Parts: sequence; structure tokens; C-alpha cells
Amino acid sequence: MRVIVSAGGTGGHIYPALAIINKIKKEEPDSEFLYIGTHNRMEKDIVPKYGIKYEPLTIIGVDRKNIFNNIKTIRCFFKAIKEAKKLIKKFKPDVVIGVGGYVTAPVIYAAKKLGYKTIIHEQNSVLGLTNRFLIKYADVIATSFESTINYISDKKKVVFTGNPCSEEALKKTKMNKTELGLSKNKKLILIVMGSLGSTVINDKMKMMLQLFNNKDYEVVFVTGKNYYDQFKKLKLSPNIKVVPYIDDMPRLMKVTDVMVSRAGATTMSEIIALNVPTILIPSPYVTNNHQFKNAMDLQDKEATLVIEEKDLNGDILVRTIEELLKNTEKYNKIKKNLTKLVIRDSAKRIYDIAYKLVNERGKDEKPNNRD
Repeated sequence: MRVIVSAGGTGGHIYPALAIINKIKKEEPDSEFLYIGTHNRMEKDIVPKYGIKYEPLTIIGVDRKNIFNNIKTIRCFFKAIKEAKKLIKKFKPDVVIGVGGYVTAPVIYAAKKLGYKTIIHEQNSVLGLTNRFLIKYADVIATSFESTINYISDKKKVVFTGNPCSEEALKKTKMNKTELGLSKNKKLILIVMGSLGSTVINDKMKMMLQLFNNKDYEVVFVTGKNYYDQFKKLKLSPNIKVVPYIDDMPRLMKVTDVMVSRAGATTMSEIIALNVPTILIPSPYVTNNHQFKNAMDLQDKEATLVIEEKDLNGDILVRTIEELLKNTEKYNKIKKNLTKLVIRDSAKRIYDIAYKLVNERGKDEKPNNRD
């Protein structure tokens, strides 16, 4: 199978894309891939490390604050379509898969106009701006949340697959707690606000962390690399570990009793897959407030607890964590409800969609390859 994958901007788009590539490689080892990303975002550094051919497009996102800046955005978009068409015609893919980020817009649009089969995957519970635009240019829309189907009028095109990162997380081996200097026997609380950390949450945690001093459980707080130095002077008891980042977070999640986290799509998929009772603090700074909607989707199923960032004051976090640890009935109910939501073969479901699309093409049906 020859596959073009496009995703960019954040790890929440890039890592599901890589998970899909890994699954296709496993199912069809002779497959060839082209990854189309942006010229200036993190995927340009991450993807080539995996030995995947990478081509960048110069494109910028929509400026919601100053509409006049979008004149440049529109120009870049049309130029990117032309570049995408050249790359697609040269590579001649069997299928083109968009996994989120504004770079996917010109790629999927160009592929559809050229007559190629297209799939888009939405990680969040509500469709992002790019995927809303791409709905009519996608042969299949794969979703991480079952509730997303309610936002799409053409339901025949929608397939609930889950997030492919969940399948990757399940493969990980448990971390030995001693790697972080932790006790094997004490309960573990993991607090992490995304790979980069959060300025607002970190400012609050400077005061709140000390409330965990000398508890009978252990706390690992991941600050994000840019914030770690700010915590070095805090007087904390040995049960609290402050680290700038954790490599391979799912390994630590597998030995975590309670997690405190943002509500990004990839993290949510890992929480569900690994059955980790979590207190979600959704970021209010993301497009369409999608993290809050992600969190509410899980809370409505009684599979998480939610604290809004504006309410994170005083000892509310400590009280909520300890209530969850002590209330065995509530704790087990959350774990049980998470189990009901897990999709263990997300990447395989997306591979199956791609396989079906590729093989349902009539023998005489060929891409038109027109400009």
C-alpha cells in the first residue's frame, strides 16, 4: 500500500498519525509512506527520525483575532494546494489520510480533487475547523469519540475508531517506580499538564504542592521543561518528586493510581486505554474550548472528575484526590466506566478502512491527476 499521511502542529495530531503508519507497516510491511507536514512545526523534526519520507508545505493557520492577517493565510493555502498536488501526483498514493492540523486542509482537498481516496481522523469530541472544512472532501471520517457522530450530517461516512494512540499505549511496559526514586508500595499521584506544561497551573502549583507534604502517598509533578527551574527552591517533603518531563508517559501511567491532567485528545485516549482514574483540568485556551467538551464527554459517562481551571484554588485539588483515593466505590466505578470506553484496536480499525477503500476502487477507476 502506498500511503500519504498528513498531520501537524501538535503531538496530539502527530503521534496518532505515526500510530497509523506503524499499524499499516505491521499489516503490510512493503508499504511506502510520504508524510506531508508544515515547514516550521514540530513534525518536521519528529517524523524524519522514524525514517519516514517527509515533505513540508508552507502554510499558516487562521488568525481569529485579526481577520486581515488571513489574507496571507489564504494565499498560502492556495499555494499549498498546488504544491500538494505536485507531491501527490509524483507519489501516486493508494490512499491519503489526514490526522489533524491545518496542513491537512490543502493535502486532503488536493487529493480529493485529483480523484484519490481520502480519510480524515478527528481526535477531539467536536470537529476542529480544518476537519469541518474537509468533511465533504473525505471518503471516510474516523472519530475518537462516539459522540462526534452527532456533529456530522452525513453519518454514512463516519466510523467510530477511537484514537490510535490508545493502541500504542497498551503495548508499553510498566515503569519500575524505582526509576524515579519512588516507593513500590505507596499510592502514586501523577500531575502533568501536557508536554510543555502550563503557566497558569504551574503558578498555582507553586503554592499547592506544599499541601502534599508528608502525605502517605507519593506525588510526581511534571512541570514542563521551561518551568522546572522555578520549582527548585520549594521546600518539599520526600514524598513529592518534581521533574521537568517524563519520557514515554504511558509507562508511568500504568503504575499511577490517580492522574491529574489536561483533557487533550491523546492524553484522554491513553487514560481510557490504561484505565487510569483521572481528575481533568481542561485548558480554556484552546480552539472552540474543545478540551472542556472532551472532559464533559467523559464526565457524562461517570468516567472522570473535572475541575475547571478557574476553580483550582486553595486545597481543592488535594481534597479531590484524597476523596477519590478513600472512596473505593467511586474509584472503582470510574475504572469500570473507563473499561467500557476502551477501544483496543483503533489503529487496526483505521487500517481496515484504508484497505477497504483501496480495494473497492474499480479496476478501471483511476485518479484523474488533473490540476
